[in-house]
Amino acid sequence: MPSFDVVCKPNLVEVHNAVDQANREISTRFDFKGSDARVEVSEQNKLCELTLFADDDFKLGQVRDVLLAKMAKRSVDLRFLDRDAAPEKLGLDKRKQTITVRAGIEAALAKRIVQLVKDSRAKLTASIQGDAVRVTGAKKDALQQCMSLLRSQVEEVPLSFDNFRE
Repeated sequence: MPSFDVVCKPNLVEVHNAVDQANREISTRFDFKGSDARVEVSEQNKLCELTLFADDDFKLGQVRDVLLAKMAKRSVDLRFLDRDAAPEKLGLDKRKQTITVRAGIEAALAKRIVQLVKDSRAKLTASIQGDAVRVTGAKKDALQQCMSLLRSQVEEVPLSFDNFRE
């Protein structure tokens, strides 16, 4: 039976390239001369975190803007970034902010995707497979309609479709 997987998977190579370009621009900009402004990447167990460092809140905002601009230029969808964390105070005037790069579909969103597939009245079945959702059906046309339905209904996370089988 034809099937495909609905996943949320960022291109981490492009994320690293964007961080490198942002650090290069930050090191050459005049308004960051003599300051400790940088972006660091840490990866642990499929979890990627970006840590922004700056001297004050204004410079932290500037570092964030440079990073987001470089991500957009590298075609990294900004919906992958979870920017809800508030800036932390490190020392006298130092600031730090952590940005998480989302990978995988969370349980609540996976349940919503399964419900959307069921509500579409197409002859498809959807099942949660870890951090992905597998959709199976008898006809490829129904699967393609399901893909377009999911693209239009789920906007908070960039979805991609992998493992399309006939």
